Amino acid sequence: VVIHPFKTIELQMMKKGFKMEVGQYIFVKCPAVSKLEWHPFTLTSAPEEDYFSIHVRIVGDWTEGLFNACGCDKQEFQEAWKLPKIAVDGPFGTASEDVFSYETVMLVGAGIGVTPFASVLKSVWYKYCHDATNLKLKKIYFYWLCRDTHAFEWFADLLQSLEAQMQERNNAEFLSYNIYLTGWDESQATHFAVHHEEEKDVITGLKQKTLYGRPNWENEFKTIAGQHPGSRIGVFLCGPEGLADTLNKQSINNSEADPRGVHFIFNKENF
Repeated sequence: VVIHPFKTIELQMMKKGFKMEVGQYIFVKCPAVSKLEWHPFTLTSAPEEDYFSIHVRIVGDWTEGLFNACGCDKQEFQEAWKLPKIAVDGPFGTASEDVFSYETVMLVGAGIGVTPFASVLKSVWYKYCHDATNLKLKKIYFYWLCRDTHAFEWFADLLQSLEAQMQERNNAEFLSYNIYLTGWDESQATHFAVHHEEEKDVITGLKQKTLYGRPNWENEFKTIAGQHPGSRIGVFLCGPEGLADTLNKQSINNSEADPRGVHFIFNKENF
């Protein structure tokens, strides 16, 4: 059990006969908390890791019970044998391995929809480090839309470690990510602008700066289409229905009639 900031815990479980793909979810029961309740959680580990994990935000009675059952309310280190039994059903979900069948992808995570992309981004990076020549995927454009990053501090940490590893390998270009704080507007952001000249972003500590408001999707699609002429680009969303409609329309509007032109393929799997 790993405790993250802002009342989020990560449960890492041993893989005994457990096989997973990126973007899948499991149902979890903790009999010490309730003998009947099962709750769905997205897997945040990559298939390449030797454990599987979920991140749980403490927001209600059951999650509070799990937090206490795992001894997270105590200061001292907990022995593994003291941890409660966890029952797991799954994994379930559409195989989002489709990400690996494109050279270029746009990944869009909104709010809690960012969770499955932890698994996707980690897996892509493992595959890249292990055998870059056989990996079809060459470029990821990742968009993260959230009201504030507090609830997903662990995800910003993950991006930070990916960013550092990519720089070590001189491949910072592999992943372009854009974080949009939708709960802010530019005027609130000017408060932070004083520090904006610094190398790292003041809110996330990442090299790529945080943006405020919502993306101009038309511009984003046009820019990406211009950079990858004649290619098929996979667009993957985990987020609300309204955003799905927007991205679907943009995918159609920015695809060329000529089969040799650029084509955006929209995948609205609830990742």
